[in-house]
Formats: sequence, structure tokens, C-alpha cells
Amino acid sequence: MSLVVVGSIAFDAIKSPFGERERALGGSAVHFSLAASYFTDVRVVGPVGDDFGEEEYAVLHRHGVNTDDIEHVEGGKTFFWAGEYEWNVSVRHTLDTQLNVFGEFQPKLSDESKAADTLFLANIQPDLQREVREQCKSAKPAALDSMNYWIETARDSLLRTIGTVDMVLMNDDEVRMLFEQPTLLKGVRQLLELGPRVVVVKQGEYGAALFTEAGFFALPAYPLETVLDPT
Repeated sequence: MSLVVVGSIAFDAIKSPFGERERALGGSAVHFSLAASYFTDVRVVGPVGDDFGEEEYAVLHRHGVNTDDIEHVEGGKTFFWAGEYEWNVSVRHTLDTQLNVFGEFQPKLSDESKAADTLFLANIQPDLQREVREQCKSAKPAALDSMNYWIETARDSLLRTIGTVDMVLMNDDEVRMLFEQPTLLKGVRQLLELGPRVVVVKQGEYGAALFTEAGFFALPAYPLETVLDPT
């Protein structure tokens, strides 16, 4: 089964009470592609600049991720994010965001990517997610991830895009924020009414929960004594 992932490819500067990294390979498309590579064939789509080199490509290639649809923008710089985590690693502060080549990103999918069996729309602008979904109409299931920034700045577009996919992934705060609901379940029900068959609610160190019209399934997180990079 083939899977295409469209989203951000980035460098992260991470600081936490447990350590610090100035230039870690990150981005929603990278994290998802590496995780999915253990289960299926993955193609990743996203933009990078001249600072993204063979060392970064090698990380993806070692996991069998197809990088043919990564767009190299000559003269550009790769998306950069800096953040700091508190002792409670669920609390994160963004220190710097530089969109760079990601600011002008228009996804360009090859015929192979358009024909993928499954689609994951990683955390990017909802209009772009919808454009990609329209290019991959046969992909099923199609899943979407989002965040508080798009809820605050592009809520109507996000709601339209949610109606085009089979599965939505958000954390518990984002589900409440999207519909201004005090309880998680009420927000999940409204998400399901938009069209998706499945909602996965991410709950950080407590795990995740999967909701459908038929019921729900909760999965705890595997406990780690030392967390180096909560991202």
C-alpha cells in the first residue's frame, strides 16, 4: 500500500530542561514519514532550500522514504522553527518561526503521488491541504492534521477541508477550540458530523483516543523515564 505525505520539512532548534539542539531535522512531513516508513511505502512532498543537503536526505533514504517529490528551491532556505519546553513538557513556547521557502509553497505532485492509495495531509495551510486532496481523489483513506494556528487564522477554510477527508488528527485542546466546546466529546461529535469517519485525539504523555460513530478506543502512551525531544 502506497502512502503520500504532504507537509513541512524543517530544521528545529529545540531547548528543554533535558538538553538542547540547534539544528535538528524536523517538520510535520518528516516526522510522519519516518514513523509511517515502518509500515508501508512512503512518498514525501514538501519544499527545502539550499541548506537541506545529502545528510538530511540520507535520514529519509535510510528509512526507504521516496524523496522524488521534494521540491528544492534554489537560493532558498528551509523552514525553521525554534521552541522551548518547560519541565511540564506539555507546555511549549515558540521562540522563532521562519517560513522561508515554505511561505511560497505550492504542492506539486507527480503522477505517482497522485495515484497513491492513502494520503496524509500534514499540518499546513488548509487551502493547500484541500488542493492536494483534490489532486488525490482516489486516495482512501485520506487523513488530515491541523493545529491552533489554523483554527485561529483560517477556521472556515479548515472546516471545509475537514469535510473532504476520512480521518482527522488533533490534540484535545484544538478540538475544544475549533467548536468552542468545554468537553472533548462534544467537539468530537461535531467533527464527525462534518464528514470524517474517524477522529484521533492526541493527548500528549497520556496517549491518544480514536473516536467513530460506533464508539471509541483509548491507547495510553508508552512511559519514558527521560524525554529528550517532546516534539
